[in-house]
Amino acid sequence: MSFKRIWTGPRAVATAATMATLMAAGLGALAVAGVEHMSNANPPATFRYANPDEPPSRDTFAPVVKKVLPAVVNVSSAKMVKTPAGMMPGNMDPFFRQFFGDDNGVPFGFHGQMPREQREQGVGSGVIVSPDGYILTNNHVVDGATDVRVTLADKRELKARVVGTDPKTDLAVLKIDATDLPTVVIGNSDKVQVGDYALAIGDPFGLGSTVTMGIISATGRGNLGIEDYEDFIQTDAPINPGNSGGALVNDRGELIGINTAILSHSEGNQGIGFAIPVNVARNVTDQILRNGKVTRAYLGVMSEEVTPDLARAFHEKEVGGALVADVTPDSPASRAGIEKGDIILAVNGKLVADSAQLRMTISLMQPGTEVSVKLLRDGADRDVSARLGELPTETAKAGSQPGAPQTGMEGVSVEDMNAQTAHQLGLAPSTAGVVVTAVDPSSQAAVNGLQRGDVIVEVNRKPVHNTAEYEQALKHSSAETLLLVNRQGSTLYLAV
Repeated sequence: MSFKRIWTGPRAVATAATMATLMAAGLGALAVAGVEHMSNANPPATFRYANPDEPPSRDTFAPVVKKVLPAVVNVSSAKMVKTPAGMMPGNMDPFFRQFFGDDNGVPFGFHGQMPREQREQGVGSGVIVSPDGYILTNNHVVDGATDVRVTLADKRELKARVVGTDPKTDLAVLKIDATDLPTVVIGNSDKVQVGDYALAIGDPFGLGSTVTMGIISATGRGNLGIEDYEDFIQTDAPINPGNSGGALVNDRGELIGINTAILSHSEGNQGIGFAIPVNVARNVTDQILRNGKVTRAYLGVMSEEVTPDLARAFHEKEVGGALVADVTPDSPASRAGIEKGDIILAVNGKLVADSAQLRMTISLMQPGTEVSVKLLRDGADRDVSARLGELPTETAKAGSQPGAPQTGMEGVSVEDMNAQTAHQLGLAPSTAGVVVTAVDPSSQAAVNGLQRGDVIVEVNRKPVHNTAEYEQALKHSSAETLLLVNRQGSTLYLAV
C-alpha cells in the first residue's frame, strides 16, 4: 500500500480511515521503521538571506544610472508620406483579392487615383540638457516630422517643438514646455580614452528606458559615409534601433556622446556603435540656441587620406596628415599660399591625423579665426597663417571626392581633351589634361581607383596637356606613378 494509492484512489475516505485505525492499534514495527527511515534522510535546508541594509561589496553602476536615467527621454515623431498611386496598403493576401480587388490585386476604385498620404511614425531617444526643457536628439529622429512628442521618465507625454537642426552632424534641438527637469552633466569628449567604461541609455525598440554597458572601442572615427562631418566615438555598448539620440555616458554619469548609428548586417547590435562626441553636440546646440542656425568655418581645400602608397610617392616617412588634392580659388587656403600636393600636418599646433579630422577641426571654429597651419611641401616643413572664411551654404564643395587613378597605365586608354568632351563631363571648356576613355577592370589602375571619365591633370607632379605629354611623363615614371585627377570638377591624388 502506498500513500499515492491511499490518498488518490477511489476509496480514499475508507482507506484513510483504515490507516488511522491501524496506526492507533499500535503497529509499532511500522512506526519504528518510519522513524528509522526519517533519521537517515537529509536534514531540512537552511537558507541564508542578505541584509537589505548592507551596502554592496562590489562595484556597481546603479548610482550612476539612477542619476542619469531621468534625463533620458523617449522621442516619437510622425509625418505624412505619399504612397504611389494604385498601391494598396501593405501586402494583400491573394485570398482577399476577390473581396477587395480585381484579378491583378488592385483594389476597386484605386485605378488612376492620385498618390495617397499615410502617416509614418518613428521612435528614438533624447537627452534633457537644460531644466527648462531643451532636449538634444538626432536629426534623423525628427526629420520632416509634423508632430513630435516627448515621454519623460515620469510617464508624462508632452508636445515638442523643433528649435533647430543640423543635418551635417545629425543633431537636433527640441523644446518642451516644462520646468525643473532633471538634466545630465555635460562631460568632455576630448578626454575620452579607448578602454573607458561606457553606458548607452535610451529607448530601444520602444521598450522603455534601457541601459547597456561596454567600453570605448575607438575615437575619431570618420570617413564612414554616415554624416557630412564625422568624428565618432565607437563603443561596444549595445546600441539598437530606438537608441538614436540617447545618451552615452562615462562611469561618472557624465554625457560624452549622443548615440547615433550602428554598423550591422542585420539591423541589430553587433558590438559596433557610434556616438557624436558631446563637444561637437555642445557646439552645435550653442549655435542653434544663439543664432538659430549653425555656421561653419572653412579653409578652402579638398583633402584626402595619406595612404602608404601616397606617402612613398611624396617621400614622406610617416603615414598621416591630410593631402591637399584641390584648393578653392580665392579661398583662405589660396590666399595663405597653400597648394595642391601639400600635406597639412597640424592646425594651431594640434596634429592632423587624417582628412576627416582636418575637416572637423576647421568646421568647429568660427569664421574669421586666424589659424596657424603646418604643412609639408617637397619634403620640407612650412608654416603658413590663414584667416578662415564662412562655409557657403551648400556651395560647390571646396574639396575633393573619393576615388582617382594611378599606375604605369597598363590597361588604361586616354585621349586628348577638347571643349566637347569637357562639356559632356560637366567641366569648364578650358580644362586641360587627358581624359580616361577606358580602364581594364583587372588592371592595377582600376584597383587603385582610376575611372572612365577621369581627367589626368598631372603625372608625378608635372602638368600634362595632351596625350603626347602624358606618354612622355610616363616614360620617366618609376615603378610607382603619382597622378592628379580631375573627377567631376574636384581633384584628387592617386598613387599607382
